[in-house]
Amino acid sequence: MELSLCGMDRNTTIPASDTFDTTTKTLKYPRVLTIAGSDSGGGAGIQADIKAISATGSYAASAITAITVQNTEGVKAVHAVPVDILTGQIAAVLEDIGADAVKIGMLHNAEVVLAVKAELEKFGMRNIVLDPVMVATSGHRLIEESAIEVLSRELVPFARVITPNIPEAEILVGHKIHSQSDLPAVARELSCGGKVSVLMKAGHLTDDELVDIFYNAEEDHCIELRSRRIYSKNTHGTGCTLSSAFASFLARGFSLDDAARNAKDYINMAIASGATYEIGHGHGPVNHFFRLSASN
Repeated sequence: MELSLCGMDRNTTIPASDTFDTTTKTLKYPRVLTIAGSDSGGGAGIQADIKAISATGSYAASAITAITVQNTEGVKAVHAVPVDILTGQIAAVLEDIGADAVKIGMLHNAEVVLAVKAELEKFGMRNIVLDPVMVATSGHRLIEESAIEVLSRELVPFARVITPNIPEAEILVGHKIHSQSDLPAVARELSCGGKVSVLMKAGHLTDDELVDIFYNAEEDHCIELRSRRIYSKNTHGTGCTLSSAFASFLARGFSLDDAARNAKDYINMAIASGATYEIGHGHGPVNHFFRLSASN
């Protein structure tokens, strides 16, 4: 599927600034607020979110929940941002810039989960894509045990879409997922009685073909999102990237099904394009701006 990023072809020539017609109608960016942790290595978290949102045609604003000390090899430390500073960031963005969609990533404790929900509720934000981040690609836990129940009870039902991988889904539903055939039922189980749409990511299964399942709660159906498995060590930040792209397409006005399809296509191409690069000594990032790389 060909992505339409802002309706601009790769070969479009942007005129010099003195040729712009300032009498034309004022344009508005599709806006996405991402609420997540910062990754000093640049491959995941806020950094991946901003890249993915920008690459898929939306304007990215951010509220940082925590500063992580990490690189491609793992997370060395986490420093929480004070809750009042976090909620202040959210308010500052929404009072001035606004948001057409919100992506939520790393929320490390129960206090942060409740504060983020309360602040978004205050501004009436419900077009929310929640990536229930619990463990980094390197295996490091990114959320306190006590926060998982609060996340499940308070924030999952509040979101429009959640995007768990298999280990995260197993934690949320409380049982093992054994095979591809389990995914549609698990997606419905996570939907809070058919109120929340669920993108179940199949990457942790071992099949050569990946079949992610998207349960559209608003239309009560499942669609399959198929792709070939790409064998690459550069998978750091794939979950952050996928959920951010999903939020970006929703901000641009895509339907749930089309946003899911386009987000899946985007992450698949970003992984494929980034597979042959080498950066760092561990799990490198995907190539968020693969279209720019292809034009060189």
